[in-house]
Amino acid sequence: MTLTSPKRKQLRSAVQRFRDAKVLVLGDIIVDHFIWGSVSRISPEAPVPVVDVTHESLLLGGAANVLHNIYAQEGEASLCGLIGKDAMGDHLLTLLADLGSSTAGIVRTANRPTTLKTRIVAQSQQVVRFDREKTGEPAPERLAEIFRFLDANLADFNAVIVSDYNKGMINMPLMEQLRKKLKKMKIPMIVDPKPYNPERFKEATIITPNHHEAERMSGLSIRSEEELQAAARLLQEKLRCHAVLITRGEAGMALYEKGRPMFTIPTMAKEVYDVTGAGDTVIATLALGMAVGLSAADAATIANFAAGIVVGKVGTATASTAELLEAIA
Repeated sequence: MTLTSPKRKQLRSAVQRFRDAKVLVLGDIIVDHFIWGSVSRISPEAPVPVVDVTHESLLLGGAANVLHNIYAQEGEASLCGLIGKDAMGDHLLTLLADLGSSTAGIVRTANRPTTLKTRIVAQSQQVVRFDREKTGEPAPERLAEIFRFLDANLADFNAVIVSDYNKGMINMPLMEQLRKKLKKMKIPMIVDPKPYNPERFKEATIITPNHHEAERMSGLSIRSEEELQAAARLLQEKLRCHAVLITRGEAGMALYEKGRPMFTIPTMAKEVYDVTGAGDTVIATLALGMAVGLSAADAATIANFAAGIVVGKVGTATASTAELLEAIA
């Protein structure tokens, strides 16, 4: 794929219109906890490194990181999902308030904690991760609160992102309700799926599985361009979605739209330090592009630039508007 100067100018102009977009992010909300330090010795108690902690950070993760990426690119977004009535839930609401994002779609429950992923990082390498969470479908009364929010607010958005981390928020009853409402409103639905129960994502505008998720969802091995196209076509037909965007790490991305040839996009990453949150960046940028009227191919091209920026950073990262404009130029 070669970008001409007029195409680069068109894509940069679209990025500058992201500020006009309003996106709903629906999904599994996570707090990312990073403990940073250095290693200079092995523990005498067990053959494990001893990390001397220098500092810690608590960041928006999961669907909340998708929202953070939208704000980094000057769009507007609201988050809808479930958090606990706990200290981490309080902290997450503070982080959202700092962004200026509405919390009207956040439902709190005493029956499960706010999902917390703790990563210990030393010399820019992740040493270990441990998770504190309770998964499963929300209780009926919590789900009813989410339905009420969608009924009252869905028409206010230019695009809807479904961010599935397999924690239970993205379930069949919710997706059936969402699908019916969006079809009437003609609002694009962009889905970052986990491969379990893919029928939940029928009739999405576009789904964005990675290479391994696409294999699991299609039941096909992907070892060649032909197999890649076969898997993408099968998913598009099976789920009756408009398009499938398969993210392929160092191989870039591949977009399959019904009735069109496969569109491949080479990676724009100069260096890869950490892929944490890269999928969140891709779907956030893709949705912003589609919200301002770009084709799936042009929106995916910008998303590819954004992914190339964030994998060059350590930790849960975002790509700013300035970085994106510079990368496209």
